[in-house]
Amino acid sequence: MSPVQYTVAVRDAHAHLFDITLTVAAAGRRQVLALPVWIPGSYLVREFSQHLQGLSATSNGRPVALQQLDKHRWRAEVEAGARLTVSYQVYAFDASVRTAFLDSTRGFFNGTSTCLRVVGQEDRPHTLTIAPGAAPAGWRVATGLKPTQVDADGWGRYSAADYDELVDCPVELGSFWSGEFTACGVPHRFVVSGAGAWFDGDRLLDDTRRICEAQIRFWHGDQAPPFQRYVFMLHASADGYGGLEHRNSTALICQRADLPRRADKPRALKATDGYTTLLGLISHEYFHTWNVKRLRPAEFARYDYDRENYTGLLWFFEGFTSYYDDLFLRRAGLIDDATWLQLQAKNINPLRQTPGRLVQTVAQASFDAWVKYYRVGENTPNATVSYYGKGALVALCLDLTLRQSGSSLDDAMRALWERTGGGPLREADVRRVLRQLAGRSLDAELDAWVHSTAELPVESLLQAAGVKVQDEPVPLAQQLGLRVSETGGAVQIKTVLRGSAAEAAGLAAGDEWLGIELAPLKRGQAAEAWRIGKLDEVAWLRGARPRLVALVSRDRRLLRCPLEWPAAAQAVRLSAQDAAAVGRWLGG
Repeated sequence: MSPVQYTVAVRDAHAHLFDITLTVAAAGRRQVLALPVWIPGSYLVREFSQHLQGLSATSNGRPVALQQLDKHRWRAEVEAGARLTVSYQVYAFDASVRTAFLDSTRGFFNGTSTCLRVVGQEDRPHTLTIAPGAAPAGWRVATGLKPTQVDADGWGRYSAADYDELVDCPVELGSFWSGEFTACGVPHRFVVSGAGAWFDGDRLLDDTRRICEAQIRFWHGDQAPPFQRYVFMLHASADGYGGLEHRNSTALICQRADLPRRADKPRALKATDGYTTLLGLISHEYFHTWNVKRLRPAEFARYDYDRENYTGLLWFFEGFTSYYDDLFLRRAGLIDDATWLQLQAKNINPLRQTPGRLVQTVAQASFDAWVKYYRVGENTPNATVSYYGKGALVALCLDLTLRQSGSSLDDAMRALWERTGGGPLREADVRRVLRQLAGRSLDAELDAWVHSTAELPVESLLQAAGVKVQDEPVPLAQQLGLRVSETGGAVQIKTVLRGSAAEAAGLAAGDEWLGIELAPLKRGQAAEAWRIGKLDEVAWLRGARPRLVALVSRDRRLLRCPLEWPAAAQAVRLSAQDAAAVGRWLGG
């Protein structure tokens, strides 16, 4: 038997409770048990212990005292070498990819939110028995863990080399759709929960296979990848999106409407924007199998599950992955050059419209992820920059710069893999490899693009690579410097951007924009006042007037905010000026 054994069973799907039993074959003296406070890949302390209840322990059939040491640690009063059994329940009703979920339709859990860590025995072999308990009939199991004794539906015992592997393999439960394919000799399984009867699973399998094959060949050529099997776990919901990478699996969420639909003929239905977004998510999380799960920040060489793990390199690990996710859709033949360029414009324009890019460097954004990225507020766009979005554009700039000297970012990624042995990486490694490939130091570029708030030379580099860059008008909200919601005939202001016309007028987050006052166009005409139900009504009601008065409700007080109409703002639109050059670049 394994030194550390867990059993997870469905206790009550309607109450959203899992039963957990932990057995330690030989506990340490006064054994400490701890539940992680975060999950790798999602950089926020989430306090998983808030959902743990009913904790009790026995040793040799006798009750054992458990002393709680802090928010997530307990100490069992046992003698060294004694057998220790701990029982508890976990409340599971978070439908995200980060924690655990259970109801009558499906179950899901990550080990970080369900499996107490046996402190001092993390490096010893672990087993996980997944038992149906009170699970509904017909449920099955999907996980990346190694099966050692399971039935045809996946219920039974799984093994892990250590605690890290155990908690890096999430588990999906339910009567899900399941399909399989082989990519470069490696078996892959794809399970989907929440899909309708119209769902085209064959198309999803084929498209995903093409992505996987392209990425395996990118990293290893004809050699085998560093995993023997892979599992995609996708939950389709009414309104959701996200993913979390793991060593040989990923957990994904998409909107149900984004799934591919069956057609009378293969490929008869053009891919929707939503389905392209889903394929990009699949590509992103799969690329993480190399870039963050193996090639990882040196600070993550060994995870500390008790506290924040800081790194200034998320611009590389998340941002560069964001660059490659859509690029591999192009290389797998799932989108064309024009679509890829449209996707880049959708990344460039939001950065242009984010005042925080002039406040926070992308390296600072990486380090501050623990306190800023997942805690979005009305001032977030004014004070922060996304290490995903800007990091992807840094990758684009480096790729185009390297290609001017006959190399590419592809070469850099593979060289970093070789240099580190597919392991911990520091920024110094990145700088050294870039210098070797470019034939000169790119330190000045990295200092400007990563460690300062200077604007990126995206447009000039794109133009030099054969891309035509054109300006086009932006929507009214962006022109005014607002982010709003429009429901039930009400315009609610969510964010006011720094330096904008809306800020100069005195508008604030939380205001309800009720209407406008307009001065007469000609002498003798009366002033006008109008109620608005949508923001776009402001533009056509004002006509050519250079100013107006916004009427807003703030804390039930009515305020008049004089608004000077801003000069027209522009967004970029990208197209291929030199189609052959762009095709060679995007093809690798």
